[in-house]
Amino acid sequence: MCVACRTVRAKRDLVRVVRAPDGAVLVDPTGRVAGRGAYVCHDETCLTKAIKRGAIGRAIERPVPDDVRAVLAGVIAEHTIPTFEGDPHGQE
Repeated sequence: MCVACRTVRAKRDLVRVVRAPDGAVLVDPTGRVAGRGAYVCHDETCLTKAIKRGAIGRAIERPVPDDVRAVLAGVIAEHTIPTFEGDPHGQE
């Protein structure tokens, strides 16, 4: 469910933001990073609403850093989820 519009969608249709156990906040391209997650639609309106209302930060219980907001905006604009090579989170 999107934290902004509260629409229920399949996970692959949403972007996940996660607060990892170490406290880092990041966009989760795999959907498997351990931690507290929040989902937002692949829609600029939902992203803007979620940031403006603080819905993502409340859901993950941590403020969303500006660099993560920039990544989210890029993901929404391109409608693609980035992969982070060399990032230990989500790797098996």
